[in-house]
Amino acid sequence: MPPTTSLLLSVPILLLLLLIDNVSSVGINYGTLGNNLPSPKKVAQLLQSTLIDKVKIYDTNPNILEAFSNTGIDLIVAVENENVANISRDSAAADRWFTTRVSPFLPATSIVGIVVGNEFLGDSGSDLEPNTLIQAMQNIHSVLVQRDLDHKIKITTPHSMAVLASSFPPSSSTFAMNLIPIMTSILEFLTGTGSPFMINAYPYFAYRDNPSIIDLEYALLGNDTGVRDPKGYVYSNMLDAQIDAVRSAINALGFGNQTVEIVISESGWPSKGGSGDTAATPGNAKTYNTRLIERGESNRGTPMRPKDKIEVFVFSLFNENQKKGDISERNFGIFNGDGSKVYEIDLSCKFCSSDGGGNNQLGFGEKLSSGVSRGPSVWCVAKPHADEKLLQAVLDFCCGPGGVDCKELVNRGACFDPNKLHAHASYAMNAYYQMHGRNYWNCDFKGTGLVTFGDPSYGTCRYPQQ
Repeated sequence: MPPTTSLLLSVPILLLLLLIDNVSSVGINYGTLGNNLPSPKKVAQLLQSTLIDKVKIYDTNPNILEAFSNTGIDLIVAVENENVANISRDSAAADRWFTTRVSPFLPATSIVGIVVGNEFLGDSGSDLEPNTLIQAMQNIHSVLVQRDLDHKIKITTPHSMAVLASSFPPSSSTFAMNLIPIMTSILEFLTGTGSPFMINAYPYFAYRDNPSIIDLEYALLGNDTGVRDPKGYVYSNMLDAQIDAVRSAINALGFGNQTVEIVISESGWPSKGGSGDTAATPGNAKTYNTRLIERGESNRGTPMRPKDKIEVFVFSLFNENQKKGDISERNFGIFNGDGSKVYEIDLSCKFCSSDGGGNNQLGFGEKLSSGVSRGPSVWCVAKPHADEKLLQAVLDFCCGPGGVDCKELVNRGACFDPNKLHAHASYAMNAYYQMHGRNYWNCDFKGTGLVTFGDPSYGTCRYPQQ
């Protein structure tokens, strides 16, 4: 039975489903410490043809914020470590920062999060009091409350694994003793605002520093033999053990009975390292990041919390040739600065690019010449990993009260094949978008829609345009 035949969903249930939050499971970190990187506009256009629909950046670069407007890609922006102290002073300073750095780009640019600092508590170059961090977070949150944006934009801060006293065994992990007061304050803030706890987790570094102790496959997310925790949990990969170590530390502070979402804000593997670094190879980087993306798409939990969905942000989009540190620090990218792939990895998705078949790979040279239409041509499609219940509700709405003629989706119409919910919803969403005006809010559908400049038509199925 094709998805469009279930048009009997009642309006109250439809509205309920449309209020459900749809959370992306795979994002990417977009760093810009390079002198050979493509323009933000080109990056934004090309990410639209991938499964990535959430991007985390490390500042509030106005060129990036402008480039991602009306793309349907969610952004998480950052307060740089050196600006945390100023924002912590009072809410007026936070308001000035938000008014000049973020507000001008709303709502065209979908900003869904602000991270205050990056590994601030482990920043060796900072002599600031830890409480500066939580004060800055609270001040920005108060600005969001005043503007009625606190439900749309969440405030948090990414930590390194160094905030833990130890990470193994996972079930007995705790935060470092000197950080317990500030971590308690941060967790009180996160639970009170419904914001996630972000952790930058890198099995690569653990393996690089202890290759005789740690199994390479375990670090690469693929050890089937398993590592056992004294409490009976069995871990097939180090990342899950790191996540549960953070969970145990949170529980140890008394937050075990409260919902605290853990997000992997950074994780990746370098393709090149210094002398003697045998782990940093293109093959290992490809293996790790492929498995990391598959892990994010699977929506599976961990041995300690098997029903939790873990959102992951791959680190990173580009090799950054001006980044400080050793060779590996400049080689975590999936792509080189010219847009060529460092190694083959599949970021493609169906029905969000010009060929409609999901065969496009991100390639900065070829895509602009063959896929992106400049000017007025624009379409609306479903995000690659939108919740299926939401998509079904959107499809029913468009083909019912929304007034879309969905005859091409039934009775072996031109767009019946492939008989997939995502494909049918994309066709209906675009028809609604074209019919009711090509404004970004007509392609929102509670976060499930994506505006694209590439014609998603395929075969005999033609997506209408205004």
